[in-house]
Amino acid sequence: MPNAYISGSGMYVPETVIKNDDLKKIYGIDTDHEWIHKRSGIEERRFAPEGVNASDLAVPAAKQAVEDAGIEMKDLDMIIFGTLSPDAIFPGSGVYLQQKLGLCDGPNPNFVPCLDVRNQCSAFIYSLATAASMVKAGGCKNVLIVGAECHSAAMDMSTRGRQVSSLFGDAAAAVVVSQTEEDRGVRGWYLGADGRYADSLCLKGWDMRRRPYIPVGDDDCGRVTPEMMWPYMEGKLVFRNAVERMIQSLMKACSDHEITRDDIDLFLFHQANMRINQYVADQIGIPEDRLVHNLHKYGNTTAATIPLLIAEATRNGKLERGMKVAMVAFGSGFTWGSAIVDW
Repeated sequence: MPNAYISGSGMYVPETVIKNDDLKKIYGIDTDHEWIHKRSGIEERRFAPEGVNASDLAVPAAKQAVEDAGIEMKDLDMIIFGTLSPDAIFPGSGVYLQQKLGLCDGPNPNFVPCLDVRNQCSAFIYSLATAASMVKAGGCKNVLIVGAECHSAAMDMSTRGRQVSSLFGDAAAAVVVSQTEEDRGVRGWYLGADGRYADSLCLKGWDMRRRPYIPVGDDDCGRVTPEMMWPYMEGKLVFRNAVERMIQSLMKACSDHEITRDDIDLFLFHQANMRINQYVADQIGIPEDRLVHNLHKYGNTTAATIPLLIAEATRNGKLERGMKVAMVAFGSGFTWGSAIVDW
């Protein structure tokens, strides 16, 4: 059976930098740098301009990843797109990306299958597990995984929404998972979910129990109440479950592969909150020099956080061939996952 390894990576972040104090200066939110940084570790984030959506951000990241993998677009066998801020309610963003990458053009179009993964912050781990399984089974040789978010379009940029709006940023990152006969790649993964807390971190958007699903006024315009329009988060509950599930997931993956934390050269944690990651690291006993962070620069980019770390770490030399890498994430649903990779 062939192995599946990450053959290339890429990333893209919008040009506009929004520092913590800019949230007050530009949007009038009653907050400041100290309040945000103390609670999350975030210093700034990127916001995409109006007219840009998740698949637009994904294009340069995907092109970088394909080039880095040493292949061409025609060599792709599948696209997996992770996002919680899709271009449209339907269809999925994967088909928009396929078209924007030019795969449908020319005399020999490549109509690869496109799969959207709606697992928010754990979307990349779920996507990696899916891609690796497809490659190892022989169904695909090269799978493009993209995590891309345009959070800034769907956040309550007021004091009322500061608990959420101060945390998130826009970005895209991608990897290519390829087939190899070498003794390397994705060794295993562990996924989990607990739907009891589905409404503890959510964005409803609409209520499909209603007829119609969005109430319509006499002017034929839809009316969406704030609790349906903006993200909702029970912060303390999310924090507690994130710590517990990330530790359990990481330990489960290590146990299944009969390794310990000391066998792992680099840990890639989902970049949601520095306090969560530091607590997890302290509980497991992970040395600081085996962790990489970029939360302070980009905020929480949900599906893009781990591939962003991969792209940056490979380019700055912190992630090198031969390393054993552990990845772990937790997100709404609640969902979580971990993976062990021999780089």
